[in-house]
Amino acid sequence: MIISHRHYLIILTLLFFVEWIALAIDPLYRKDWALENVLVIVAVIILIGLYRNLHLSRISYTFIFIFLCLHEIGAHYTYAEAPYDHWFQMLTGHSFSELVGWERNNFDRVIHFCYGLLLTYPVREVFLRVVNVRGFWGYFLPFVLIASSSMMYELLEWGAAELFGGDLGIAYLGTQGDVWDAHKDMALANLGALVAIIFTALLNSYHQREFAQERIDSLYIKRMESPGKNEND
Repeated sequence: MIISHRHYLIILTLLFFVEWIALAIDPLYRKDWALENVLVIVAVIILIGLYRNLHLSRISYTFIFIFLCLHEIGAHYTYAEAPYDHWFQMLTGHSFSELVGWERNNFDRVIHFCYGLLLTYPVREVFLRVVNVRGFWGYFLPFVLIASSSMMYELLEWGAAELFGGDLGIAYLGTQGDVWDAHKDMALANLGALVAIIFTALLNSYHQREFAQERIDSLYIKRMESPGKNEND
């Protein structure tokens, strides 16, 4: 049985709201949970508002769904205290952190990597369908947007921590004493985006016969004169 695009999106939406409601019950820090969900609410409103005129692919909606679900886990427990190691020990009897040599809770690192890995494809799809970019720019511009938005989010975290201060600021920032936390988070988001871009490019180069030519054509200058130049200049 083939599920229609609309029904598929409804299923993802219902699954997300079930998780959202479950994790909204008794979060570790209620104020931090509320703060973490501000951008989620904004994102959901934007997606619903754009749906009538911009239908993304199932792949894009699935990637967005997975990322939001992971984020809600971090919002419930805080990113610094997500008990993934405890869950792993319950399933396997071993410590995941000890197996991989982690000395801190790296849930936040994983999610920043997933931010680039999972959201680059939806961003690329928007660039292709709205801005109509082609070739090289269809890969470079999504990467740049993910990188810049990751930087802006780190600034937002810092601003919120300064504004609210105290335990809420510490919980929201989640640096765990690492002075390079923001830099590492941005680097991992960029790495995730780079992996997504390279994989997408390789996949397209395999399936599209004119992939190389389109990439070359996209780098040609389309207009010799400056848009602000007139005949009297």
